[in-house]
Amino acid sequence: MLDLLLLRSFVAVIDEGSFTRAASRLHLTQPAISGHLRRLETQVGKPLLRRTTRAFEVTPDGECLAAYARAILALNRDAMTQLSRSSYQGNVRLGVAEDCVTVPLMRALREFVEDNPQVELGVRVGIPGDMIVAMKRGDVDLILGAQCGSQEPGRLLWHEPLVWAWTDRCPVRLPSPLPLALFPEACPYREAALTQLALAGIPQRMAMLCTSGASLRAAVEGGFALAPMPESQLGPGLVALSEEHGLPLLPEAEFMLMTSPTGDQTVLSALADRIVEHLCPTPVAEPA
Repeated sequence: MLDLLLLRSFVAVIDEGSFTRAASRLHLTQPAISGHLRRLETQVGKPLLRRTTRAFEVTPDGECLAAYARAILALNRDAMTQLSRSSYQGNVRLGVAEDCVTVPLMRALREFVEDNPQVELGVRVGIPGDMIVAMKRGDVDLILGAQCGSQEPGRLLWHEPLVWAWTDRCPVRLPSPLPLALFPEACPYREAALTQLALAGIPQRMAMLCTSGASLRAAVEGGFALAPMPESQLGPGLVALSEEHGLPLLPEAEFMLMTSPTGDQTVLSALADRIVEHLCPTPVAEPA
């Protein structure tokens, strides 16, 4: 029997054209993706990908299996959708950190609304710290966002390094005080960066206060300022600086789902499960 996890990794590698991008998409490590492909090749008894000087190419057997894999995964999604249809009712207010607003998340929310037409879903985008305050005030029912060492209870989806993002177009000559591009207060990345710089005795200044991910990325990519950013969000044009460049190590960003204890737990649990299905296809162990 073919393993859905292995098929999902196989299709992701083909779609993304890269083991690294497939790992980022599935919130796994590159060695994990490579291991999944080896296990799948062992199961079918044939090579599915052929390494080349550029990257890889899909073998004829791989092309054949890919078609079946897409059909199997689609049928699995359809079955889960049909079985999870419900008669939930009411209003749900979802708070989402801006760096979590992705196409997969929007698909998850669209499917949830289609399957639960009696639920009115409203989405609010903002800074996790502000949304936690709003949830305690009763204005938000469910939050999707990151924490950096905070103890707010929630469901861990994935975690990844928080890094110092810098442009790859300029040499690394960091001035003093260090120019930073940051989101407003209550942003966990801002708090982590300022705390670690203070502990290391490194002077800094607010070069740019950003209200969107696009403005923060522009500040970094243009070489105007340095910014703390989850590693998976670096993308083309950006590199991660490290302790070798005289910068302190940043804590990991833990992406969480936090639920209000006063909301309709049945509806919120169903929505949380749908989000997890799209954003985190493999379970993540809680830190020890």
